Amino acid sequence: MSRDTREFLPLSDIALRAVAGPNSRHTALLEDAFHVLLETPGGGVSLTGDAKGRAGAKRAVQAIAKRAEAGAEITEADIRLAAAAARRGDPPATGGADLPLGRRGAIVAKTTAQARYIDMLARHALVFGMGPAGTGKTFLAVAHGAGLLLRGEVDRLIVTRPAVEAGERLGFLPGDMNEKVDPYMAPVWEALSDILGADQLRRRREKGEVEVAPIAFMRGRTLNHAFVIVDEAQNASRLQMKMVLTRLGEGARMAVTGDPSQVDLVNTADSGLSHAVRILEGVRDVAVARFEASDVVRHPLVERIVKAYDADSAKGRS
Repeated sequence: MSRDTREFLPLSDIALRAVAGPNSRHTALLEDAFHVLLETPGGGVSLTGDAKGRAGAKRAVQAIAKRAEAGAEITEADIRLAAAAARRGDPPATGGADLPLGRRGAIVAKTTAQARYIDMLARHALVFGMGPAGTGKTFLAVAHGAGLLLRGEVDRLIVTRPAVEAGERLGFLPGDMNEKVDPYMAPVWEALSDILGADQLRRRREKGEVEVAPIAFMRGRTLNHAFVIVDEAQNASRLQMKMVLTRLGEGARMAVTGDPSQVDLVNTADSGLSHAVRILEGVRDVAVARFEASDVVRHPLVERIVKAYDADSAKGRS
């Protein structure tokens, strides 16, 4: 077929607005990605270009439309991710049916890896999420846990992480426990506030239904009917990891997230995340989700930064 072949794809008004974007910015990004002309005459989009370009653009548009119709906010990052997935021929990301609504709309998978991760969280008692920053590991785990809490499937949502910056010696810091811990838990509080809203988060925190604490505070506890998230787990030692994994009690489930390439421990070989995955992968009711630089959902430059560091690390190992 000639490059001038035109194809019309019907869309709902909601989907059409998402595909067009503010000042047609999303349309421009799709045109650049697939070397097509994309017009929005009303009732859908018109794609003009060669067969390969039209096919890729059509896959991306359909993926964006599906997310928009599910109630998700569509950003430029979503457009770039949809375009990249369409170029690779990835199946559409469909996970997120049981996730709650966030302040910016429905929370749904943006990449195929995220969809697999959400499915694992729904089906397994212990899930490891491993990969670079910006891939949604912690946010999706928090969203899943918040959904379980809101539906009454668990009594508590507990998030813990190593306070490596304080050497876990929190007793030397001023203030009560919350004041000691909060600076190290800021990303978690941000995610919880985005999903639950500030008022509901405060109420549930006061009732003990939402707890955020360093790993040191998990010792000696049995966590029943709780969803537990171990964040930044690459900075937990092997002993800490074994300790927190064995806190699981009746009706409890756990997600362990981290980036094995970003260990801040003095002895990097003592990191408990990779060690735990190595010995537990394949154990019944344990799942491992691995994310790559292409799954980064932050600023597009972040993906390129991650890839550059990965390449440099690979050269160092060769």
